[in-house]
Amino acid sequence: MALMEELRWRGLVADAMPGTEEQLNKEMTTGYIGFDPTASSLHIGNLVPILLLVHFQKAGHKPIALIGGATGMVGDPSGKSAERNLLDEATLAQNIAGVKAQLEKYIDFNPALPNAAELVNNYDWFKNISFLDFLRDTGKHITVNYMMAKDSVKKRIEGDAGISYTEFAYQLLQGYDFYHLYTQKNCKLQMGGSDQWGNMTTGSELVRRKAGGEVFVFTCPLITKADGGKFGKSEQGNIWLDAEKTTPFQFYQFWLNASDADAEKWIKIFTFLPQATIDELVNEHAENPAKRILQKALAEEVTTFIHGKAALEAAIATTEKLFSANNAPLTEWSEADLQAIEGIVKVQIAHGVWQSDIDVVTLLADTQIAGSKGDARKLIQGGGVSINREKLVNPAQKTSEFTLLHGKYVLVQKGKKNYYLLTIV
Repeated sequence: MALMEELRWRGLVADAMPGTEEQLNKEMTTGYIGFDPTASSLHIGNLVPILLLVHFQKAGHKPIALIGGATGMVGDPSGKSAERNLLDEATLAQNIAGVKAQLEKYIDFNPALPNAAELVNNYDWFKNISFLDFLRDTGKHITVNYMMAKDSVKKRIEGDAGISYTEFAYQLLQGYDFYHLYTQKNCKLQMGGSDQWGNMTTGSELVRRKAGGEVFVFTCPLITKADGGKFGKSEQGNIWLDAEKTTPFQFYQFWLNASDADAEKWIKIFTFLPQATIDELVNEHAENPAKRILQKALAEEVTTFIHGKAALEAAIATTEKLFSANNAPLTEWSEADLQAIEGIVKVQIAHGVWQSDIDVVTLLADTQIAGSKGDARKLIQGGGVSINREKLVNPAQKTSEFTLLHGKYVLVQKGKKNYYLLTIV
């Protein structure tokens, strides 16, 4: 199956410039995707572009991952309703290092390959270009009328917040990236999310006007949830690819808890399973949805890709321990069993604090299991908190009413899926 055909059935193509498919079928093509270093880790919202690069390389093409060290200092208005805070250089450097380390795990940079991946940082070329040089040599090729016609700009101009010149110029900076990669690395394709269409086509136009070249663009759709909720968010916030920020257990649980409709769509997008296998899984799931066959396959495939087989096995073991109806009661768990629970949040509490017999509302707030005492009270009143698998019913309950497991442990559950192991030290 040709690359674009493969990506289409997976739901990974939103729009493409005329000639894109012909270019990919004609020869090994160099293509790039940009990653904005707004944090020290990528999150699952970045998974689609990562997977695009993997598919691209597997199909025999040469991927370039561009880290926006320069454009990260400016801010992209696409999909934003207000100006974002700009990063200082130290934070940006830390973020770039984190993103670089992650990308190197997923695409193949082996220089022995004819289509070895490359990692570039646009700060490396922008740092040597003066503002006047950029205006004279690049800005003159794109009209203000052309830039203002872009949806990302129009929405901001028509909104209450407006748009600064800094963010207005972003599409020209991103366009220059494409021009630079075209002239220096014969890069003929840019890929990205559908919200980037305006910026990406500005790049193709700049290549045409400034270098007389022909390049191509295709976008993937922005991922949504069937219930209208935001993809990639949990109670704790973003689902990160960094195991320190989102544990493999939490990561696995996110995919395992997908709705049937989302699982059927996501298993095509986020895994490399072939079409025949996915069709078979969909049919099996339809026969007995309660077995959650699709969700389990999805969670296993994505967790293995991001964190590896060992982390997946640990996540499954933790899931079995915490959620299996056949598990032994907590009083029968050994201390080793408790300590071996991987991926849940672990909090230490001073012995004196526990012995001071504080109420559970204070306990939940002080350990940051709840955002505040008010939140803790609401959680308890709604039946949303259990201690050692006993549901809390009274916000005035004191710590003295609970038996410590092995004299030092407390297992707290918030909601259906969030667990915390408190250790009294």
